[in-house]
Amino acid sequence: MKRTKSYLIISLFLATTSLYAQRIKGSDTVLPVSQQAAENFMKKYPKAHVTVTGGGSGVGISSLMDNTTDIAMLSRPVKFSEKMKLKEAKQNIQEVIIAYDALAVIIHPDNPVNKLTRKQLEDIFRGKIKNWKQVGGKDQKIVVYTRETSSGTYEFFKESVLKNKNYMSGTLSMPATGAVIQSVSQTKGAIGYVGLAYVSPKIKTLAISYDNKNYSLPSVSNASRKLYPIVRPLYYYYNKQNEKTISPFIQYLLSDEGQSIIKDNGYVPIR
Repeated sequence: MKRTKSYLIISLFLATTSLYAQRIKGSDTVLPVSQQAAENFMKKYPKAHVTVTGGGSGVGISSLMDNTTDIAMLSRPVKFSEKMKLKEAKQNIQEVIIAYDALAVIIHPDNPVNKLTRKQLEDIFRGKIKNWKQVGGKDQKIVVYTRETSSGTYEFFKESVLKNKNYMSGTLSMPATGAVIQSVSQTKGAIGYVGLAYVSPKIKTLAISYDNKNYSLPSVSNASRKLYPIVRPLYYYYNKQNEKTISPFIQYLLSDEGQSIIKDNGYVPIR
């Protein structure tokens, strides 16, 4: 009944609109599921035109401030400094959690290491552990890949895994998630991290433990059951004054059909 009512509201709104156009920009983590949802939405509602582009969480919120996007995709909450800038610009934003994501720690497929603790990860990304033999692997230098500092994924990993300590100075910063996957797949001593939806046979994922006892691999099932520890919400932000026009697409994404798209793309539904 709730699902039918939601679709009825969307259909009635679009029936009275000559063209429903929305721009969505931001997090590379949220990008794949937003693109898929937009494609399905436009097939279902031919009057709709939804464009989705990446660039990172920082780009998304900046574009919202500049009015060059209607919805900002973020893989982290809005920062205090961003809230202040939005307030100065007299923009009242609304936050919506659309899904959850398990952040996978990835290495080269030939690396024999299968699991790491949070502390070992912290020491690797802080530069205290420099060789794989220190964590049960080969005598091989560790090459650390991260996302760029404007990325929400970069900030969440720093908060959750490094406990807000700084990354070591020698990390190799990648401009997009795809670049992390490619670099790790081509570098035998590499380690990095990506959203679960980007995991592919080109790389190997590690089982992670935060209590030094229970290890879990990144998966939708393990994240849903709270077995995998590196899990975060994924957000949409928009200006409240535009809520009427924004609402149809967000309602679709939060519907049963939209949440099925989220699950099919490797994310964790909100219910």
